[in-house]
Amino acid sequence: MQSLAGPDLPHTSTSLMQWLATATAVAGVVALASLVQPAGAVATASAATSAGSRPAPAATAPDARAAHYPLDCGPNPVQVTDKVSGDLDGDGGPETVAVVRCKAEMGTPPSGVYVLAAPSVKGAAPRVVATLVDPADKMSVQGLALSGRAVSATLLGYSATDVPRCCPDVRKGAKWQWQDGKFVQSEHSAAEGDLPASQGI
Repeated sequence: MQSLAGPDLPHTSTSLMQWLATATAVAGVVALASLVQPAGAVATASAATSAGSRPAPAATAPDARAAHYPLDCGPNPVQVTDKVSGDLDGDGGPETVAVVRCKAEMGTPPSGVYVLAAPSVKGAAPRVVATLVDPADKMSVQGLALSGRAVSATLLGYSATDVPRCCPDVRKGAKWQWQDGKFVQSEHSAAEGDLPASQGI
């Protein structure tokens, strides 16, 4: 057996600088591997964050003041006097019910009640999708409210053409709900007064 004793060869000797260089290189590789991930992993993490931990933003109800109503007010502006918002038809998106009339310096112009849906094109005005009360019925609307998916209001009208316009003599409650693809007004007893029923569109 040959003795292993003898001088070290130049390529087998280890210096402190070589150990430091090797340790630095290994640390750099490990750090780089932790930063670089496959594209699929990033996409999967993003999808999990958007689908799981963060809820989807709530839809915005249509802006009653941005809609174009089927009213002819001449030189006078259209006035929104009341509004409520909620998911009336159960499709997951909110609608807005607006009470509007022509703004006048004197008197009380008749009101209209309209259902607004989100615009079909981004940035456009909200769409009028139903008329609950037509201004042609010559009624005023008070106490607009939303309970669940039912819209209610108090309708004030006139029993005859000679009743002064300042003093409505007919008053009744009305309620509308989405049924079979349209808004249906609840029936009322004759004791509450006979006002023309509005038609769903």
